[in-house]
Amino acid sequence: MATRVTLQDIADALGVSRNTVSKAINNTGVLAESTRQKVLNKAIEMGYKQFSYANSISDLRSPSFSTPKAGGEIALFTGSFLNNSHFASTMLDKFQHEISLLGYSLSMHRVDESNLAGLTLPLSFHQENVSAIMCIEVFHQPYCEMLCSLGLPVLMVDAPVASYWRPLSADVILMDNFSNIYTVVNDMRKRGITKIGFVGQVTHCRSFYERFVAFRDAMYINNLTIEDSYCLTEVHPHGKDYKEYLYRSLQEMKDFPELFICANDFVAVDLLYGLRKLGMDCPKDVKIFGFDDSPESKIMTPSLSTSHIHSQIIGYSAANLLLSRIEQPDLNYRITYTETDLIYRDSTN
Repeated sequence: MATRVTLQDIADALGVSRNTVSKAINNTGVLAESTRQKVLNKAIEMGYKQFSYANSISDLRSPSFSTPKAGGEIALFTGSFLNNSHFASTMLDKFQHEISLLGYSLSMHRVDESNLAGLTLPLSFHQENVSAIMCIEVFHQPYCEMLCSLGLPVLMVDAPVASYWRPLSADVILMDNFSNIYTVVNDMRKRGITKIGFVGQVTHCRSFYERFVAFRDAMYINNLTIEDSYCLTEVHPHGKDYKEYLYRSLQEMKDFPELFICANDFVAVDLLYGLRKLGMDCPKDVKIFGFDDSPESKIMTPSLSTSHIHSQIIGYSAANLLLSRIEQPDLNYRITYTETDLIYRDSTN
């Protein structure tokens, strides 16, 4: 079996840092064009499996596909403000680049509580101009069903939990929410860490639910007991008061696990706040694992072990899914997962 080529392999071959290779492959950060081209050429030469994502959809599309009508609009519906810490901010850069090469523009529409309650469209949305809809952070099942009834192609970046048993007439893209959590639990068991809990509202979205399922499956596979008292999974909005909710929940714990697996990095940050208020140290007293590899995860103290999401790959894949749905509306609906990378940092030492 051929050995898988990694970013580190390319870095070693060129005598540069892994970070430089990552910037070149994903087209992020500041990098000299000559350096970027050198990295891309080496990636081709070594057969790096994800190199195609660094290319453009316009270069890869079959000649049999028709050229989309110039000036078409793809409407982005979002249920929250997507700041630079959210993986979708980088994803959208790649997505917008790809669709613009094929003549599409991107419009953004904020879905507020009144829209959700009344199943109404934002006032900024004009359907006659729109070729397709993409949803990010829209996890209200009835609202998603309403959008799918408009007769337009719909792509969900993540989706409501209820869409498991009430499937949406839409394509869905998610990151791999399972593999790294399986590995973390297995690695921790080998280190003698057997008391593990989960933190996060599991019904918030499919990704949070899948990460909780991965935790439970990994505990079962590793013959470890799941203590419900270690799992802070109550339905509680992940808003400004979430860290206070976690602090109060931690206060009520009679016993603590050795490791908390969190639904994402922001949950982990709020959990760390509560642990510190109780005078507990991470990783000495309790270890923490997050998800998303947010910018905060690298600079917080301790630095956070997490799962890295390839935002640009999600953006590329989202564009490919949505454009192919526009061109071939009768395709079966697809659920696509993109790879994630496990990153160990100080919070699990």
